Amino acid sequence: MSSCTQLAQPSSWSSTCLLVNRKTDFFGESQVHTATAEGKDLAGASGLFHKTRENMELDSPPGRPAVSCKGSELYTQGRVFTFNTVEINVQPSVKVKNGAPMSIICHADISKSADFQLKHNFTIFKDGKLVFMAVSDKDDARYEVPMARSSDTGEYECTVEAGGKTKSSNSLHVWVTGMTKPILTAEKKEVLEGEVVKLRCELPEEVPPLYFYFRKIKMNSTPKEKYVFEAYKNYSEVEFSVEEGDNILQFDCFGKRHVQREFDSSEHSNKTLVTVREPFIKPTLSVKPSRNITEGDRIQLECSTVVARMRDIEIILQKNKTILNSVRDEKVLKYSAVATLEDSGEYLCKVEQGRASKSTKVNVVVSELFPKPTLAASMNKLDENRELTLSCSISGFQRAKFSVLRRNSNGDVLLETSRNLTMRVSVNDTGSYICKAEVKGIVKESKPIRINVYAPVSKPTLSVVSGLPEVVLGKPLQLICRSARGTPPITFKFYKGNVTKETVTNDTYATFLDENVGQNDKKGYKCDARNNHSSGVKTSNILNVTVVVPIRNASLGSIPYGEVEEGSETAFLCSVKEGSWPIHFRIFRKADRDVLVFEQSEHADRVMWRKGTMSRQDTGTYYCMASNRANVDVKSHPITISVILASWQKGVIVAFVLISIAGAVTLALWWFLCKKKKVLPWLLTRQVKNWQDSTMMETTIQDLTLRVLRWSTLKLKYQRLILTKLLYRRGLKQFIVKSEKLIMAV
Repeated sequence: MSSCTQLAQPSSWSSTCLLVNRKTDFFGESQVHTATAEGKDLAGASGLFHKTRENMELDSPPGRPAVSCKGSELYTQGRVFTFNTVEINVQPSVKVKNGAPMSIICHADISKSADFQLKHNFTIFKDGKLVFMAVSDKDDARYEVPMARSSDTGEYECTVEAGGKTKSSNSLHVWVTGMTKPILTAEKKEVLEGEVVKLRCELPEEVPPLYFYFRKIKMNSTPKEKYVFEAYKNYSEVEFSVEEGDNILQFDCFGKRHVQREFDSSEHSNKTLVTVREPFIKPTLSVKPSRNITEGDRIQLECSTVVARMRDIEIILQKNKTILNSVRDEKVLKYSAVATLEDSGEYLCKVEQGRASKSTKVNVVVSELFPKPTLAASMNKLDENRELTLSCSISGFQRAKFSVLRRNSNGDVLLETSRNLTMRVSVNDTGSYICKAEVKGIVKESKPIRINVYAPVSKPTLSVVSGLPEVVLGKPLQLICRSARGTPPITFKFYKGNVTKETVTNDTYATFLDENVGQNDKKGYKCDARNNHSSGVKTSNILNVTVVVPIRNASLGSIPYGEVEEGSETAFLCSVKEGSWPIHFRIFRKADRDVLVFEQSEHADRVMWRKGTMSRQDTGTYYCMASNRANVDVKSHPITISVILASWQKGVIVAFVLISIAGAVTLALWWFLCKKKKVLPWLLTRQVKNWQDSTMMETTIQDLTLRVLRWSTLKLKYQRLILTKLLYRRGLKQFIVKSEKLIMAV
C-alpha cells in the first residue's frame, strides 16, 4: 500500500514526502535503500518498499490536489528552473568484481533563474525495480553497495523529481563478474560399493536461475561430471553411484550463470572426500580338471566369494551372456557338464548385492575327440522308383555308433542305425538327410544333404486366362500353361507358331502375355513342360485364338428418309464399317427415355428393320447401337423421321374444303338476292313519294323498270310480277300496262 510520509513538521508545506513500497528479494530480505540530504536512513520512517518506475505517482490526501509533495516556495514569482540532463554512472567501472565495493551515482544538471534552494527526490531502479531512494538539496545522490554480488548485475536507471518536474537518465548496464565460491557437502563420508553418494552444492548470496556442475574424481581417470539447472533455488542436489573399483573418491562443484549471452563461472568448491568399503571381495572362478580338456570329459566350474553380510547376495555363472546357473544367499556356486566343442569359450562369474557388482572371467578350451561325420549320397537328383544309397563316415576314425536320419519339422526320423542305407525312393522321399556318430557319449551330426526325387511331368494344357480362346484386337492376350503332375521346379516354354516367346520356371503352371496380337494373326500357340526327370519334354496341343475386331463407325439410314406418309412402310438400315461377327444391333427411338424398338444379332455387318405401318406416334429421332464380343457399344448419329398425311387423306381434306367454300358462296348469293327483294320496294316507294306530276312519274317508272331488269337475275315473268306488285300496292295501276310493255321490249 503506497503512502506519503512527511519527514518534517505538519505545518511546513515545504517538507519532504516519500512514496514507499516494500520490496522483498528471493531470500526475504529488504533490498530498498532510502536516504535524506544528510545521508540518514529513512526506511524506519517510511517503511521498507519495492516500487517500479511506473508506480511512482504520489498519492495526495483527501481534499488536497493530486500532486507530488512540493514546497510552496517553488511557486513564488521569479523562481524558475529546468532540467538539462540526468545522468547515471558507476564506480569504479561498469564491470565490477564479485565482492568489491560499488557506487551507483545519479546526477541532475539543473538551470535556475535565481539562486534558490531546491529539494531533489532521487530514485534508482535496477531492471525496472526500485532499489534506492534519497531526498537531497544537492545535485547528486550515491547508492553504495559495499560488496557487489552477481545478483547486482543488471540495467540501472535513475529518476530525479523536483518542484513537480521529473526527468530520467538513460539506462546503464552493470556487470558484476565472478560468483561466490560454492559450498559442497556430502550426506555420508563412508559408503559401500553399490550405494550412492548424495551431494549438495550451494551458492550463497547468488540469485537464480543458476547452473550447478558436480564432479566425481578418481585417481588416474577422467572425472565424471553432472550438471543441473535450477530456476528457483541457489542450491542443487545430485547422486553419484559407487561402482566396482571405486576406492577413495573426491567430489567438488562449481556454478555458472547466464549474463548477456555469456556465462559467468564461479571458482570450484571445496573438495569432499568419501571412502568406499567393499561389501564382498571379488569372486574366484576355478575349472576342474583344467582349463584345457577333451570332448567327453566332465568339466566342473566353481565360483566363490567372501562377504561382509550374507543378506541379498547372488552368484551368477554365464557363458556368452547365457546364464548357466545361479544361487542366492550362498557363498559358493557349482556347475558340472560333459564337455563338448561348444563348451569352449569365456565363462563369467558375477556376484551382486544391491547395486554392488563384481565379476571374474576364465577361458576354457575343449579339444575335439573326433571330427564330424560326413554323409554321402549315390545321387542327389533321381527319378522316382530309382535306388538311393546313403553312406556315413568319419575321416580317420572307425569306432563310432552311426545312424542315418531324415529331417522333419516335427523332429528327425530315424531310418537306419548303421553306416549305410539303401532304399527305393518315391516323390515323398524328397528332403534333407543327416547322419550322427557317437563316441564316449559325444554325439556329432553331419551337414545335411538334399535329395530330390522327381516324378515325370504330364502333358501340359494351354488355355486363355480369361476363359474363351479369343482376344480383342489391341488388347494383350494372357495364356496359362499347366501340368497336372510332375515334381517342381518345372520349366515351361511358350511358342507362337514355331518361335519361342518366353521361358518360365515355376511349380505347376506359368503364364505368358502376348501384347502384339494382330488382326490377321493366324499363328497358333503351344507350350511345353519339363523337369529334372529323365523322361524329357511334354508338349501341349496347339491353341488357336480368335481375334475379335471391335465395332467401328455405326450408321443408321431409312427408306424413305425424313418424311414418311402415315400408314406406309419404312425400312431402317443399321450398318457398321468394321467389326467381328456376330454383331448385336439395337435401334432406339428418343422420347422421355430411350425406347428400344428393334434388337437382333446378325452374322453380317448390317441389319434391316421394316416397320410395316407408320403412325403419328412413330415421329421422332432414331439411332442405332452395335456391339460384339469386344463389349464396346458403338452409337450411330441420330436421324429424324416425320410421319405426314397420306395422299387420299389430303384429297378428302381438299374436297371438304372446296365443298365448304362452294356452300359458303351459295349461301352468300342467296342472301344477296333476298336482300334485293327487300330493297326494290323500298326504292320504288321512295321514288313514288317524290313524284310531282305525270311527266316526272312516267320518267321514273321507266327508270325503275330498267333498274329492276339490270339488277335482277330472275326470269322475265318474275321481273314483271315484282314490278306489277310494287305499282299495284302504291295505287299506280295506270302504269302497270306501260311497264309490262317496256319489259317485253327490253
